[in-house]
Amino acid sequence: MAGPRVVIIGAGVVGAALADELSAAGWTEITVVDQGSLPATGGSSSHAPGLVFQTNSSKTMTELARYTVEKFCSLDVDGQPCFLQVGGLEVATTEARLAELHRRHGWITAWGVESRLLSPEECVELHPLVDRSRVLGGLLVPTDGLAKAVLAVEAQVRQATERGVRFLPCHEVLDVLQEDGRVTAVRTDVGGDIPADIVVCCAGIWGPKIARMVGMNLPLTPLGHQLAWTGPVPALAGQTEEAVRPILRHQDADLYYRDRFDRIGIGYYGHRPMPVSADDILSVDAADQMPSVLKFTEDDFADAWTETQALLPATREAKIEEGINGLFSFTTDGMPLLGESPDVRGFWVAEAVWVTHSAGVARAVSEWLVDGHCSSFDLHECDVNRFEPHQLSPEYVLARDCQNFVEVYDILHPLQPSGEPRPIRTSPFHARQQELDAWFLEANGWERPQWYEANAGLVDGRSIPTPNDWAARYWSPIVGAEAQATRETVAMYDMTALKRLEVSGRGAAAFLERLSTGKIDKSVGSVTYTLLLDEDGGIRSDVTIARLARDLFQVGANGNLDLDWFTRHLPDDGSVAVRDITPGTCCIGLWGPLARQVLQPLTDSDFSNDGLKYFRAKRAHIGSVPVTAMRLSYVGELGWELYTTADLGQKLWDTLWAAAQPLGGIAAGRGAFNSLRLEKGYRSFGTDMTYEHDPYEAGLGFAVKLDKDVDFIGKAALIRRKADVKRRLTCLTIDDPSAVVMGKEPVYDGGQAVGYVTSAAYGYTIGKGIAYAWLPADLATPGRAVDIGYFDRRIAAQVAEEPLFDPTMSRLRG
Repeated sequence: MAGPRVVIIGAGVVGAALADELSAAGWTEITVVDQGSLPATGGSSSHAPGLVFQTNSSKTMTELARYTVEKFCSLDVDGQPCFLQVGGLEVATTEARLAELHRRHGWITAWGVESRLLSPEECVELHPLVDRSRVLGGLLVPTDGLAKAVLAVEAQVRQATERGVRFLPCHEVLDVLQEDGRVTAVRTDVGGDIPADIVVCCAGIWGPKIARMVGMNLPLTPLGHQLAWTGPVPALAGQTEEAVRPILRHQDADLYYRDRFDRIGIGYYGHRPMPVSADDILSVDAADQMPSVLKFTEDDFADAWTETQALLPATREAKIEEGINGLFSFTTDGMPLLGESPDVRGFWVAEAVWVTHSAGVARAVSEWLVDGHCSSFDLHECDVNRFEPHQLSPEYVLARDCQNFVEVYDILHPLQPSGEPRPIRTSPFHARQQELDAWFLEANGWERPQWYEANAGLVDGRSIPTPNDWAARYWSPIVGAEAQATRETVAMYDMTALKRLEVSGRGAAAFLERLSTGKIDKSVGSVTYTLLLDEDGGIRSDVTIARLARDLFQVGANGNLDLDWFTRHLPDDGSVAVRDITPGTCCIGLWGPLARQVLQPLTDSDFSNDGLKYFRAKRAHIGSVPVTAMRLSYVGELGWELYTTADLGQKLWDTLWAAAQPLGGIAAGRGAFNSLRLEKGYRSFGTDMTYEHDPYEAGLGFAVKLDKDVDFIGKAALIRRKADVKRRLTCLTIDDPSAVVMGKEPVYDGGQAVGYVTSAAYGYTIGKGIAYAWLPADLATPGRAVDIGYFDRRIAAQVAEEPLFDPTMSRLRG
């Protein structure tokens, strides 16, 4: 098959790799255009230092890097290798960094890549230039190394060209043409327009400029990053191979190093952020060296050179001979930007991709284009449509992109609050929460309480163990007290950050039946927990769908990707409309054994067990506030999610608060919520399961109704996958109350890493630590003993039956 007509904008390491991957998949009607010459086009790929460290807290990013390493190792240009697999060494010069290396060792082990923790002596043996007295230990990944980016471009261009791909260097893109909301051609400054059914922007630092041609706002900022080269280092005299030592990271000082024969390259992230607008980047013809290279600012590099001479004493006999401020792409969350424009069909981006992940990203996007989904990688963290509207504002993008530059090598806690700008979104309850001394974290831009200092008195007399030092950060014993109090009396939880979509129209029921695994076309008032799947049966999201009227549904979603998914699948006949109602609404979760005693006196509606059954919804008035009440609970207690409009939110809070106080009711935060939901075994999409998992593996087979008449998306794949479950999301418990893990740690069966932790917390009402983990199906047997790798220790855990709390559901249905 020739495939559709594809134009790839940008022939750097991403564009060349995509052309290679697409043509290998059988698509050959491909044209690649670039304003520069091949193979060094003048973008970031042309000056990239080429260090490939695979270790990343994101499983997806590690897997993209691993594929890149494997592919580059197979490439050469006339006998010149495209990858020098010298290994990657990270060293610690502080106790905090040494602990971090143990955590990073856990990640890379969990993701299935070989690594070793090293003593100071072993570090020096591998990299003799390192001063032994400065180093406390190290982490080695033997398969890391140096990517020869320009050679990799040339090798992949050659392979793609042999399959019929056309490359057009020295063609500047002037416009991306469209008609009726779909791309039709790419206009360049040479010759006529190039017809296109699909356009993929791989323009790197020019990405925002190209994306604007179709009205797309790309949250990417080019920032200058310092790279310098020493002159000859006497200790390296006579080195005839380009690189013989591992690539080296000294993250305590924001530095990395690589060999180049008898010289050393030094990269530095410790300087001030140097953002540049894509519109201000010079053209190929106007640039002195290349457009992506700015003048080296020596003053910004002074601390880097001082620290380099301390860590690598041999460099004291050399000097800095050359340097650049090279432009690289940064995003607001440090992840790539992949996928199709939400507004212009056929316009795709593969942006903010460094050499480290380039071939992996190309493979992922190729699969996505050819098959309609990506089966090799979970891309939910990378989808360009993941952002909320405020996250696309110029102020937000610049601030967060610069922050991510500063934090590239920082030790970041999983709960570490985001930086400026903050606050951005506040619920109608925010003033009341401040009065209760709420301690806020951010969720989708919302200020969300983690706990309330006003509840400090609840801690007295309770058994609330203190977790280990790492888990005790961004934690308070109040979290445990709030969790216990929820099960004893009643608590109010701010659920406003939950994404809410309205689906309406004569075709709404059929539309939702087609997109979800559950039966949706039921009576008005029904609430259904269900899944959205890809064509291959992978879980795209888990949602609740409430039928509020014959042609009106409210969907509790996980984020903007769900809105994007629904919008892309809308029928062309206008029979369905989808609307994000989150900004104009709010939600309180009222949960606990006394919840009915709080609510019923406030309303004439019947909130008895028969009046509103479990997983049913109805409209009512709570005092003077109209609400949509849904009887469901993520904490495993009697209660309701109560929705109203934003203008009445504070009145709803005050009404419920006044009624709850005589019964000992409290406001509770997300820390307690997470503990309680894990006690109940409730999954969290994006953490416990992602696109790579199917419902049967995730323990969500109950949400799949294969017997329903509608041929929902992913049904055929699920029928094939149902009988072959090789892994399971498994509940583990930990007896040691101080051994609270945080997620992403490896799980061991004996000495072998067999899985990884997803969500974890202490269960304050069951008296055990809880960790959910992906394990081989044959190990997911209750009572089975395993170990969790946590920093430099192993924590004993046991596979447990789930749910750990209220297995008969008596409290929820009472």
